[in-house]
Amino acid sequence: MSLQHVHVLVELTIHDGKFNAFEAIARQMTADTLKEAGTIGYEWHLSPDRRRCRILETYADADALLAHFKGPVVQQLVPKALESATVDRSEVYGDPGSEAREMLSGFGAGIFDRWQGFHR
Repeated sequence: MSLQHVHVLVELTIHDGKFNAFEAIARQMTADTLKEAGTIGYEWHLSPDRRRCRILETYADADALLAHFKGPVVQQLVPKALESATVDRSEVYGDPGSEAREMLSGFGAGIFDRWQGFHR
């Protein structure tokens, strides 16, 4: 695996009575993200009570992350998802590039530059 990969963790709380609406948007986000060439992974994890959700995203590099941020999933579908859920925390692991770093800072995302390690 490349050390150029950028990983994103988004933690959400789903509003009471809004799971079905949230699920519909999440499914559309996944289908549309699947079409993005630089997206390597896009996983949704749900707590047993269906109140907490985690999205684990992996992008080939900073350019792929930026393309996702500028694309229809983030620009059109994320605002719809936020009608049904609240972002509790978001973190980025790896170098998101200067433009995405600036965008992420505006959202209060934590950015963790790669320090050491390896992928097999």
